Amino acid sequence: QVQLVESGGGLVQAGGSLRLSCAASGSGFSINAMAWYRQAPGKQRELVASITSGQRINYADSVKGRFTISRDNAKNTVNLQMDSLKPEDTAVYYCNAAVVIPTEYRSLQVWGQGTLVTVSA
Repeated sequence: QVQLVESGGGLVQAGGSLRLSCAASGSGFSINAMAWYRQAPGKQRELVASITSGQRINYADSVKGRFTISRDNAKNTVNLQMDSLKPEDTAVYYCNAAVVIPTEYRSLQVWGQGTLVTVSA
């Protein structure tokens, strides 16, 4: 059993900051990559930022320079520091992990429950 637990969402004024956290729990697995996605009402889900086990990072153009993703491989934790928030950042943010279970010769995508970020003008 692998679970992702998210925290840190909330309501913030434009220009403010929030820090999202996501922790993977369970045993018998490894994680190749972790990522944050977001989905605003009426819009397509989009990748916000991703980070591999080797610390290779990618950001969506819309958040470059404002968001920072980080990962602690030993703790199976990924964070997203969001600064200079804009109203268009309002969305449900989802944590994602690419999980490998070697004893079962299986890989899978695991998703968190989502956390709502609302940025007011």
